[in-house]
Amino acid sequence: MAMNIPEIVKQMTLEEKAGLCSGYDFWHTKGLEHLGVPQMMLSDGPHGLRKQDQTGDHLGINDSIKAVCFPAGCATASSFDRALVERMGKALGNECQAEDVGVLLGPAVNIKRSPLCGRNFEYYSEDPYVASEMAAGFIKGVQSQNVGVSIKHFYANNQEHRRMSSSSVMDKRTAREIYLAAFETAVREEKPWTVMCAYNRINDVYAAENRNALTDILRGEWGFDGFVVSDWGAVNDRVADLEAGMDLEMPCSFGERDAEIVKAVRCGRLSMETLDTAVTRILTIVDRYVKGRNPNAVFDRDADHELAREIAAQCMVLLKNEDHVLPLDKTKKVAFLGAFAESPRYQGGGSSHINSYKVESALEMAKDYPVIYAKGYETSDDVIRGELIAEAVQAAKEAETAVIFAGLPDIFESEGYDREHMRLPDCQNALIEAVAQANPNTVVVLHGGSPVEMPWIHEVKGVLEAYLCGQAVGGATVQILYGNVNPSGHLAETFPLKLEDNPSYLSYQGEGDRVEYREGVFVGYRYYTTKKMPVLFPFGHGLSYTTFAISDLRTDKASYSQEETVTVSVDVTNTGDRTGKEVVQLYMLPPTGSDAVLRPVQELCGFEKVELQPGETKTVTFQLNRRTFAYFSNQKHDWVVETGNYTLAAGNSSAALTTQKAIAMQGEKILPTEITMDTTIGDVLRIDGAAKLLEPYAAAFGLSSGSSDENAMGESTADMMEAMMKYMPIRGLLSFGGGEVTAKQCKTLVKELNNLLESFSQQMK
Repeated sequence: MAMNIPEIVKQMTLEEKAGLCSGYDFWHTKGLEHLGVPQMMLSDGPHGLRKQDQTGDHLGINDSIKAVCFPAGCATASSFDRALVERMGKALGNECQAEDVGVLLGPAVNIKRSPLCGRNFEYYSEDPYVASEMAAGFIKGVQSQNVGVSIKHFYANNQEHRRMSSSSVMDKRTAREIYLAAFETAVREEKPWTVMCAYNRINDVYAAENRNALTDILRGEWGFDGFVVSDWGAVNDRVADLEAGMDLEMPCSFGERDAEIVKAVRCGRLSMETLDTAVTRILTIVDRYVKGRNPNAVFDRDADHELAREIAAQCMVLLKNEDHVLPLDKTKKVAFLGAFAESPRYQGGGSSHINSYKVESALEMAKDYPVIYAKGYETSDDVIRGELIAEAVQAAKEAETAVIFAGLPDIFESEGYDREHMRLPDCQNALIEAVAQANPNTVVVLHGGSPVEMPWIHEVKGVLEAYLCGQAVGGATVQILYGNVNPSGHLAETFPLKLEDNPSYLSYQGEGDRVEYREGVFVGYRYYTTKKMPVLFPFGHGLSYTTFAISDLRTDKASYSQEETVTVSVDVTNTGDRTGKEVVQLYMLPPTGSDAVLRPVQELCGFEKVELQPGETKTVTFQLNRRTFAYFSNQKHDWVVETGNYTLAAGNSSAALTTQKAIAMQGEKILPTEITMDTTIGDVLRIDGAAKLLEPYAAAFGLSSGSSDENAMGESTADMMEAMMKYMPIRGLLSFGGGEVTAKQCKTLVKELNNLLESFSQQMK
């Protein structure tokens, strides 16, 4: 039965209201039995149900219930398949119903600013469009089961180093285009029940106290109507949190901060209205949970394990396949080498660590094939053991193909700390190099949550990125290796050649608690493609056992106003001999040569995964709105579409765009906000009618057309003036006008230009 929330709030005491705004224990909200308000459980995590009791912890140290570990965010994003992630979310929502969990703490959508972030395995992408689209699919799936999510960590939580105190320092454009954008579509379209704020500060204001983020943007602009919960232990000033829009503190504060709220209301620092608003938000979600309870839900771990394997096989990325070394011949002897073949690393450490009810290895799942095994290295340390490498080399010599299972051990990446470098353990690199010398048909399978450097890349024929693909990783890996499943994953992040190439390298962890995002909007492929920098594997890259052609990009018109929808169609053909799936990627290339703002040379604006039979062609259609073409203006505090020619290009990676078309977009002329003596002639000439005002000064520079016609300036003369005087400030007329221009005239010109600018601005409104 639905709760009468206004009546409940009316009957609550001040102490009860304050108490409801913090947890009962580590995982539950408080209940009010006499008012018919039950407790509600929140539980980790994004890729599996980590349900603990009230004595639980946040770092995965203590055991939780036996559950199914699905692929982590680093893997599921590589599927580029919204429907697949939705299916995973639906299964997790059902598991929550079976275990009486009201809110699942995920998805985690923070941007992969650097490969070093210890929590990258949990995050989706370096690209905000991919992150938000995949998050939307996940949310849709979970909440279809009447269970809420808590999209996290809002926002700019991009490192573990000093994560509880560091300040992410960035301008508004960087925040809007990259770090907020990762949340925006998911929040606007799928309406998550809750949002979890981050630990860190944003421009020196704690995320939990950031009214601009939590109230102005999240609720005011995006329409979020749930409650905001703190990351566990993220509270600094409880009263400031409530005033900013952070409603529920987790875990419990043992009454300490509840008392602070009561005191603040009684002394007038905090209004009762603000407290009632937070209480109402919390009760609304608890009521939604109660009304949506399904006591008949069943947690079928075997069925979900099979789903986890299916999802994992769709996520893995075939990075290299020289001489068609893969798929493996099922009749030929293969050497499986490396400890991860027998005991895979399939999930990250920390709050999302799942107590998996079973785990399958590649060695176990390949038992029906002629496979020999050698350990090659230990995972407990990074020591090169000659005897283990010798055994692996001998096995490799006896086999047709050598498959090395390598990657990052648990100690290398986890919540709570960042990686120190981007290398594999030395013992694994030594193993790969030795085996590659012994067997020319060497394949490396990588397990881990982030890119790694590959000094041996030219010595091996194949590389399969398995990421952290969950408890069914073994079966999925064998399916890919032997061709039972055609690989279709594509990278949702760039693999740089070396760590130093990353755009955040010099400023990643910051100085003390201050972390300046000096690369601005140039994150990931936006930086590498703009700089034309070579990378190991580009964003969007992924191979298949068949081949595809992406061609004939077309639009419904040649020119548009910024308010119109742009319809884009592109053909994709399976040109190979087996069924496969391709990820068609659409990129927007902004106008070049603009002084208005520096933009990346390309930005992803659409993707679609398509399954095709051999020889089959399908048409993929995208609908683009004005935000596709816009940038966020720090001066206007708004999204701006600049008038100009834009190019739309499609392909199967950021570095493989095979078809494109230019369109004209009528947006805004980028004008100065005010004309001063320092404003350049080039900036002035962007204003309609400015050329006519400048005509009297043209003679001083020998640029007058000599005509008395009101349009005497003409296009050719205006173009000439702009070319010659583009970067000369107005005050330069005095210095270079040959004595024919006075200071008074310059001041008069500035006044007239400002009047013209004001008139033009009013017309645009």
